[in-house]
Amino acid sequence: MSPPVPRRYLLGLLSATALIAACGKQRAPKAQAIASGSTVLALGDSLTSGVGADAATAYPSVLHELTGWEVVNGGVSGDTTSQALARLPSLLSEYQPALVIVSIGGNDFLRQMSAASAKDNIRQICSAATASGAQAMLVSVPQFSLLAASTGQLTDHPLYAELADELKLPLHANGWAQVLADTSLRSDQVHANAKGYRLFAEGLAAQLRTSGLLV
Repeated sequence: MSPPVPRRYLLGLLSATALIAACGKQRAPKAQAIASGSTVLALGDSLTSGVGADAATAYPSVLHELTGWEVVNGGVSGDTTSQALARLPSLLSEYQPALVIVSIGGNDFLRQMSAASAKDNIRQICSAATASGAQAMLVSVPQFSLLAASTGQLTDHPLYAELADELKLPLHANGWAQVLADTSLRSDQVHANAKGYRLFAEGLAAQLRTSGLLV
């Protein structure tokens, strides 16, 4: 039989566990609810601008319907992470958003650009957004290739979960992967149709509620 564990050792262990838990709670992101009518910037590429549908059915327009926020469509077709980073300061200055939704990186992956550079650019985008006083939410983008899109084998690039953990930001995972893996929700191999953009926006709104950004 093992000797009894000293009581003071148990108390010390419990105290240390409580301290670790408390520190973990302090590091957790504390989202502030965004009021109806607030300006929100949706930063991205063609999936944000709505290629494959039209402005009224692009996901930022649908998100406006679902939330009551004034959602600025900051999507530019063909944009890479470096181009979105270069555009961001003027967008932040012009709109002064309460929240920036960051969905960018697909063109980097399609062009086989450096994933490390994309990750660093997205990190800078999120940091610039929060430095401006906005909150930020990351949206995962699949590890795009035309073959993966055509076969419906899409999974999120791991850099988004890594950055969300590093920066303590809320993350909307699997939204684009779910839509773009379904041919009935696509207008072509890498873009959604109106039905797909709505489904994406509905999933994003649900995640915004879970994160506390939307009530």
